Amino acid sequence: MTDTPIAVVILAAGKGTRMKSDLPKVMHAVAGRPMISHLLDTVSELAPAKVVVVVGPDMDVVTKTVAPHPTCVQADRDGTGGAVKAAASELQGFAGTVLVLYGDTPLVRAETMRNAAAACADGAAVSVLGFQPSHFHQYGRLITDASGALTAIVEARDASPEELDVNLCNSGVMAFDGRHLLGLLDQLDTDNSKGEYYLTDTVRLACAAGHSAAVVEGEEDELLGVNSREDLAVAEAVVQDELRARAMEDGATLVEPATVWFHHDTQLGRDVVVQPNVVFGPGVTVADNVQIKAFSHLEGARVESGAVIGPYARLRPGAQIGVEAHVGNFVEIKNAELGAGAKANHLTYIGDATIGARSNIGAGTITCNYDGFGKYRTTIGAGAFIGSNSALVAPVTIGDGAIVAAGSTIGRDVEKDALSIERAPQVDKPGWAGNFRALKKKD
Repeated sequence: MTDTPIAVVILAAGKGTRMKSDLPKVMHAVAGRPMISHLLDTVSELAPAKVVVVVGPDMDVVTKTVAPHPTCVQADRDGTGGAVKAAASELQGFAGTVLVLYGDTPLVRAETMRNAAAACADGAAVSVLGFQPSHFHQYGRLITDASGALTAIVEARDASPEELDVNLCNSGVMAFDGRHLLGLLDQLDTDNSKGEYYLTDTVRLACAAGHSAAVVEGEEDELLGVNSREDLAVAEAVVQDELRARAMEDGATLVEPATVWFHHDTQLGRDVVVQPNVVFGPGVTVADNVQIKAFSHLEGARVESGAVIGPYARLRPGAQIGVEAHVGNFVEIKNAELGAGAKANHLTYIGDATIGARSNIGAGTITCNYDGFGKYRTTIGAGAFIGSNSALVAPVTIGDGAIVAAGSTIGRDVEKDALSIERAPQVDKPGWAGNFRALKKKD
């Protein structure tokens, strides 16, 4: 098996009518990544000699996503056999094992793929990946002889009552001895109720030619085909459970795992504690010993060790949270660095900014970074103190150790260790409130 090269053909031409979407079915995301990208990532573990993706007309978005792998167009969408026929030019002269996968079946494990390919490397002309589902009325049945060899695949609508009692079902995933594949494809016809080329007919044709066909079993959850939004939600749940389990195995604590949602590329360090209802978007890296409190949302952010995030915090792309920094409730940070030990504990927006180590950002502070045309940067030095309800109008620099008084709007640079106050003078009128109330009572 290890010496037998593998070529992979991924069928991705389906429109996904049941998805009711303008987006090709295989481009719908699971854990933030298109289904076909999940599959290609797994396929890469096989170190295949080549990968070919079969697409439909006007599927440029799929072609771009799978690059640099070549694509072939199935112009007529004339069945699974027709799809593999469309890739025949890429398989000419290939004598290894050809593995046929489906772009809408993104959860197949690499080991299962290897097992299907190994059956052909061990002498079968065709191998089919089967499974035993919890319910199987819609699945084709895999019919085997007394020795366990595969003799036919029977579609459910064409099966006899006895065949419907068979609990081994067809996943659609198949592997072929490359020396026989093109010849089997040439023999396919469209003499069936759909008028299509069925790839499953290659089993009957191989057996009729005196070749053997084999069955390899996989697990039901990895062979889920996504044909509807409901199926997509099931696939998402499967992947999220896997990501949660992996995070906990790697040393993170998820207080209520089912409420934490990961992106496929989320990275959590050891002894990270994630409280309930936290969402990780793309591009999040969290170092060791970080606390992420409930109802926080992180995307495109890096959080260094010992930091505390949340509850109800939002880290947007470009957020860099330093060692032991604090980001509290209803604080939003975008394209900004919060230095080591710095704190922004509540009700603050920090955008396009650099906050020095140990600085304190008071409640209600806003970095005014956008004038309707461009974005501008705010720089706050180490150990600075920004009083509550301050507006920092960028571009502006607050020096090390400076203090901005509460309620100030700062539009000019503040030098190191200075106090900056920008307020209207306070005017007090003794007795005015009492007189006002008395006047109103007379009305």
